[in-house]
Amino acid sequence: MEYSVMIMTILLIIAAYLFGSISSAVLVCKAFGLPDPRREGSGNPGATNVLRLGGKVPAGLTLAFDWVKGTLPVLVALWLLDGDWGIGFVGVAAFLGHLFPVFFGFHGGKGVATGLGVLLGWSPVSLLLTGATWLLVAGVFRYSSMAALVAFVLAPIWLALVTGSVAFTTCMFVVTVFSWWRHRGNLKRLAAGEEPKIGQRKA
Repeated sequence: MEYSVMIMTILLIIAAYLFGSISSAVLVCKAFGLPDPRREGSGNPGATNVLRLGGKVPAGLTLAFDWVKGTLPVLVALWLLDGDWGIGFVGVAAFLGHLFPVFFGFHGGKGVATGLGVLLGWSPVSLLLTGATWLLVAGVFRYSSMAALVAFVLAPIWLALVTGSVAFTTCMFVVTVFSWWRHRGNLKRLAAGEEPKIGQRKA
């Protein structure tokens, strides 16, 4: 890798992390006069918790902003970089920024929307297949967390089949591992039958 390309890749990775660190849920809730999603509901600053706290409009805005945080850095990387590994690392950095936002005390969301946004940048077809998986599981079982877990398990497989890119597949596997780790509380609640369904307020 040429020195200038390496510097460009590092700068894009840093920029992607910082962009991903902007907590959409916190800012949207503040704008709508809603409670801080890090302290109310499930305690997760993500679209699902915002839906419980404030309804469809703020949740939709949160979802859209979180999605853009994943897609935009990857699109910039696709424009400026050639290698899949650099583009893949930029996507992972944006995702990790959402999970561990430097501007919000490293207390971030679980990365579903941002992860799907990253996947859109890497492979729109893989995103369609992953999104269809999420919709199917969510529609049948009505658990957002369950749908996300299943969809993220299959996402690296879709990427491998559609793109054949070892870099993108490996980076998506990293995203999946972190996503499952961030959903560990949901896994416990699912096993105990205590996980709130989509649209249901958490007790």
